[in-house]
Amino acid sequence: MGSALGDQQAGPARGAVRDRRRELGAFLRSRRARLRPAEVGLADWGVRRVPGLRREEVAQLANVGLTWYTWLEQGRQARPSASVLTAIADALRLDAHEREHLFALARDPEPMIRIVILYPAAASDAAKLERL
Repeated sequence: MGSALGDQQAGPARGAVRDRRRELGAFLRSRRARLRPAEVGLADWGVRRVPGLRREEVAQLANVGLTWYTWLEQGRQARPSASVLTAIADALRLDAHEREHLFALARDPEPMIRIVILYPAAASDAAKLERL
């Protein structure tokens, strides 16, 4: 599958990617837990060890592979496409705010580049800045 961009970064950037993946997994698990099979048109067969849908059921409803969905929940190096995220959001019945959050968590954090140029300001430049 190759390595994700975040895994090639070092230090705090790598930790941020790892934290975001964990948060994505926790978010998916929490949304899966709040749905009952009957709410999504599935038969409810007996006692479940955990509340809500099973991973297999979410993967089936989203039409994505079980392994792929499991990797997302486990915070592995998966980089889902927009269509996969949309399918999962539909399967989990996410509202607009939750969809936005899902997409934000699944995105790699953009590297922040800050360029600061220090030079002495001319007296005329200082006067222009004062007027602003």
